[in-house]
Amino acid sequence: MTASKSTEALPGDNTNTWSGRFDEPVSELVQRYTASVGFDKRLAEYDIQGSLAHARMLAAGGIIGHHDLAAIERGLSQIRQEIQGGEFVWQLALEDVHLNIEKRLTALIGDAGKRLHTARSRNDQVATDIRLYLRASIDRIIDLIHVMQNALLHLAEQHLDTVMPGFTHLQVAQPIVFGHHLMAYFEMLKRDVERLSDCRKRVNKLPLGAAALAGTSYPVDRAMVARELGFEGVCENSLDAVSDRDFAIEFCAAAALIMTHLSRLSEELILWMSPSFGFIDLADRFCTGSSIMPQKKNPDVPELVRGKTGRVNGHLVALLTLMKAQPLAYNKDNQEDKEPLFDAVDTVTDTLRIYADMLAGIRVKHAAMREATTRGYATATDLADYLTKKGLPFREAHEAVAQAVRFAEKNNRDLSALTLPELQQFSPLIEDDIFTVLTLEGSLNSRNHIGGTAPVQVAAAIRRAREWLLRNR
Repeated sequence: MTASKSTEALPGDNTNTWSGRFDEPVSELVQRYTASVGFDKRLAEYDIQGSLAHARMLAAGGIIGHHDLAAIERGLSQIRQEIQGGEFVWQLALEDVHLNIEKRLTALIGDAGKRLHTARSRNDQVATDIRLYLRASIDRIIDLIHVMQNALLHLAEQHLDTVMPGFTHLQVAQPIVFGHHLMAYFEMLKRDVERLSDCRKRVNKLPLGAAALAGTSYPVDRAMVARELGFEGVCENSLDAVSDRDFAIEFCAAAALIMTHLSRLSEELILWMSPSFGFIDLADRFCTGSSIMPQKKNPDVPELVRGKTGRVNGHLVALLTLMKAQPLAYNKDNQEDKEPLFDAVDTVTDTLRIYADMLAGIRVKHAAMREATTRGYATATDLADYLTKKGLPFREAHEAVAQAVRFAEKNNRDLSALTLPELQQFSPLIEDDIFTVLTLEGSLNSRNHIGGTAPVQVAAAIRRAREWLLRNR
């Protein structure tokens, strides 16, 4: 097939590729309502990448001439420079990023620019652009998660011996070390990375070649384009390739979980910073004051993280709703996929960037954490375990300790402050060694197994975490 075989060309003075089909122009109101260039222009770099790969495949297959390819490459290079330099003029009348670039290319290089659209449709073109964009975004987000994980590890290493209360139902439960608490979030983020990595495999399939919905009559080499763009394979059904956005939905689900994890940590930072807890202080650069109360230091960043989590959750629901009633194949509804996806990417990216810095600025109040651990009878379970190890059935030990706690509570004393005779009235199995068990350090060190809060185990968990980061970079 020779280069003289032209493709669907842009009419000389008309802005739309389909204008020959209609008796009247699109109204200005409809142009504004249907245009996407205001937000999809961020796909420009990926549109250029896809167009270059497509053009090289067309030339390799003899569908366009090599002189056309050279002109296309030259023109797209200039357009890329214009966009990067802020000189490119985006036109609302051209509707989207694809037509804006194609119109400019044709103005620069003439008929060769009109031949670029051979064997493709905007349907497979935009699906390719979104996948390229999302693949790059996933890679950036994973890198940012790793940065935050490193910040968590650094903070955890500093607090292997910092005692704090572990909570259930927001009630003091058992002693833990602060480093152990931080490592819980490392594990959450680790699963987030795994989810994103798995999602990336499904994102990284090439739709180009599906054309509008049925494929193309031209002898295209989709595998060549996939290799050129770094895709792991091609979408194997042309209808599915252009019409589904499940890969974007899957990403938004992973993004919602990332934000949920960060929101949980944010809630704790807010609580810990309040005078009622007084466990930490955030650096001033992450807080604001009050317009009326001069004493206030408000944790605005963690609060906004909580709020923005709802925003990302909403984007997930929006995309699910967008897809739920669409018949095959492509529908204009799918134009609405971009703003939720873009905002989810931006929100997660910005949140992770700020979070690593915020963690580095945390000042921990060791004494306040330790003092809080002495309230709420945090070593009660240790006393029950002690009695069980002495041979008392656990349910009986549980009851004996419950009575001891009630006694201590009435006398406004901690279990460790009770005398041996006072403790022995609840079980004759209690001996002098009980006071080692009832100390905070004794409780911590007794949890000496993988996943436990013993400082030696937390240190080992940090080492394993660093090894995981090295393997997954």
